[in-house]
Amino acid sequence: MIWPALAVSMTLAKQRSRLLAGLMGVGLAVMAASGVSAVKQAPPDTVSFVDLDRYAGRWYEIASIPNRFQKHCRGNTVASYRPVAKQRIEVINSCLDKDGAVDTAQGIARIVDSGSNAKLEVSFVSLFGWQLFWGDYWVLELSPDYSYVIVGTPNFRYGWILSRTPELSAEIRQYLDERLSAAGYDPAVFVDTPQGLE
Repeated sequence: MIWPALAVSMTLAKQRSRLLAGLMGVGLAVMAASGVSAVKQAPPDTVSFVDLDRYAGRWYEIASIPNRFQKHCRGNTVASYRPVAKQRIEVINSCLDKDGAVDTAQGIARIVDSGSNAKLEVSFVSLFGWQLFWGDYWVLELSPDYSYVIVGTPNFRYGWILSRTPELSAEIRQYLDERLSAAGYDPAVFVDTPQGLE
């Protein structure tokens, strides 16, 4: 009889179809967990120009996307920038670690886009005078008076809100959240950084 054979064949085809659908679902879940997207998001726009002399100085971290290289910090995170040569900027980051000690990291930034100075790369690893492992540092939003800034990366994996003061008003923070959204970030992933800890 042909019908039972056809029924068995259809059942096997359905099982194969379900198995393939399940495997595709698992594959998409793995891709999502690993940060691979089926639709590649265009990198964020940067500001049109950064005056590096005005940008130099001390910045307080207001919020950031949590990352492995700052996981030991519990607050009081600051960054200081100082031009040291053409296309080069000294970077000194510090924070209060979980043991209550001040942890400091010194690095160098180099200009990638000299037309705007808004795209830089930063390295905190030096070997025999050579800087290794450069990471992107893009200026996405900058106040006209250089009092606050949003820094991000083209892959949206990292992001920081920095200010010249340890606190920002609620109005400015809301504005920066709107700018983050416009740039393609989810403001909800930014975690506030405590300042003024003892």
